[in-house]
Amino acid sequence: MTLDEIKAAVDAGHTVHWANTGYVVHKDRLGQYLITYQPNSSCIGLTDRGGHGLNGTEAEFFIARSEDGAENPGSQSRPNGQGRGVAPGGAGAFPLVRQL
Repeated sequence: MTLDEIKAAVDAGHTVHWANTGYVVHKDRLGQYLITYQPNSSCIGLTDRGGHGLNGTEAEFFIARSEDGAENPGSQSRPNGQGRGVAPGGAGAFPLVRQL
């Protein structure tokens, strides 16, 4: 999706994601477009400081399908089945954790 398509979709009330459904693009009360990681509420701007370059590639942004809704934050669903956190072949990639 292009920058203009993303903004138009958000303005129209669609849920736009970046990379996976854990990241949601929204417009704040100041009119800024932001990307928020839902599990921890971490947030970055949709664009660079100049407002022109996307923080991400156009191919990484997508509008949620019905099965990608808010009930499934952090899933790795993307229209093409690939994305961050997805290993080749579709196997999930998990962060390394220290086991006690």
